[in-house]
Amino acid sequence: MGAEPLCISFEDVFVRVGCTPRVETRDVPVEKQLDAIIVRPVSGGSLEEIIFRMDLLHRVEALGVYVVNPPTAIERAADKFYALALLEDKGICVPRTLVAENPVAVLKAFKEFNGDIVFKPLFGSRGVGVTRVKDRDTAFRISRTLSYFRHVIYIQEFIPHGYSDVRAFVVGDKVVAAMRRLGIGWKTNVAQGAIPKFHEVSRRNEELAVKAAKTLGCEVAGVDMMETEAGECYVNEVNSQPDWRGLQSVSKVWLAEEIIKHVLSHVHRCEKGVR
Repeated sequence: MGAEPLCISFEDVFVRVGCTPRVETRDVPVEKQLDAIIVRPVSGGSLEEIIFRMDLLHRVEALGVYVVNPPTAIERAADKFYALALLEDKGICVPRTLVAENPVAVLKAFKEFNGDIVFKPLFGSRGVGVTRVKDRDTAFRISRTLSYFRHVIYIQEFIPHGYSDVRAFVVGDKVVAAMRRLGIGWKTNVAQGAIPKFHEVSRRNEELAVKAAKTLGCEVAGVDMMETEAGECYVNEVNSQPDWRGLQSVSKVWLAEEIIKHVLSHVHRCEKGVR
C-alpha cells in the first residue's frame, strides 16, 4: 500500500528534553521520519512505566506525528469508571455502576442492583478478574478485602443478556465488522472461551457503536454491547486497543487492512494540507 512499516516496542524508544533528536528509536528520529504510529497493546508494567508510555505518546503527538489511537483516548478507555461517565453524559445507555473505596457502599448498591452484581477491576481486560456475586455477605467480604489492599471497588448490575454480547469493530466513522460472542457461561470474552459468530449490526447499533467510540476519542475501537430481551442495548465497554483474532476468524473483512487504510488516508490528507 506504499507505506514502510517499522515494528517497535516501548523499550526501543528514547526521549530527550533540551536536545535533538527529541524522540528516537533504532537510530530513527521519530518526529522527522515517522508519519504515523499505530498503538497496539500498551501492555502491563509498573505505574512509572505506564505513565511514561502515555507521556511518550503525548510527546510524539505534540511533535506532529499522527497517533492511533490518540493517547487521550487510550487513557479514557482504560479507566472503566471515567469511560462510562463520559458515555452516560452523551446519553448512551450503560449498566448501573458503583465505584467506591468504602465497602459499606456495596451493601446499599447490592440491594439497588437486585442482588446480582459483577465485580470488575477498574483497569483490566479479557474478562480477567471479573466475578459475579449473588450473595450479600460474599459481596461485602470481597469488598472489604479489596478495600484492605487499597483497591477501588467497582461493581455493576448484572444484565441478563442470554450469555451473549456483540463486539462491533469501529474504524473511523463506521463499523467495519462485528461478531456475536456466545459464552459457555455468563462471561462472553473470547479469551474466556466464548465462541465468535458473524454478526451484522443494525443501523441503530452501528450508530451507537460509532458514537461511543467518538465519545472517548477513539478512531479504532472494539465496542461491546449487550442486548436484552426487551430490546434495550447497553454499551458495556469501549476497547481502545482491541484484539481481533476472534473477530477476524468469522469476518471476511481484513481488519488490519482497514486500520492501515484509515491511517494512510489521514496521512495523505495532511500531505495535501487538508485535515
